[in-house]
Amino acid sequence: MSELPPVVSPERRDAILRRIEPIPVVRAMQMRIDELRDGYCRATVPRDRRYDGIYNSYHGGLLATVADSIACFAIMTLTGPEQHLTTTDLNIRYLAACRSDVTAEARVIKLGRTLVPVEVKLFDEHRVHVAVAHVTYFRLSDAPPKG
Repeated sequence: MSELPPVVSPERRDAILRRIEPIPVVRAMQMRIDELRDGYCRATVPRDRRYDGIYNSYHGGLLATVADSIACFAIMTLTGPEQHLTTTDLNIRYLAACRSDVTAEARVIKLGRTLVPVEVKLFDEHRVHVAVAHVTYFRLSDAPPKG
């Protein structure tokens, strides 16, 4: 395992947490940010059995939602929470059933001028690798949309 990058400043951490706390999916899924480092975010998301998939496990679509969200938060550690971002694509490979809370670890692969690819590894409570995702975000301009 490669060495982890530096922890983000307390000011950047607080700004990111203030930005993501009111996001409805963050609240609904009870996402908990465990660690923020430059280009890295680790978060835990409880399993809610009311939304299990057909095989009594964490629903795959919800795992994809976790990967997408945590990837965005990893990018914010580098750009700040004021950067406007949108997902351009997401690919997820399911490796094992997840029958517990899930921990997602997102690492920015490259902070490009416009595109930002991120790798997200998802683990169950026993550190079984249950999925891996690659998410690409597009950095939008900060100008408000014309209308």
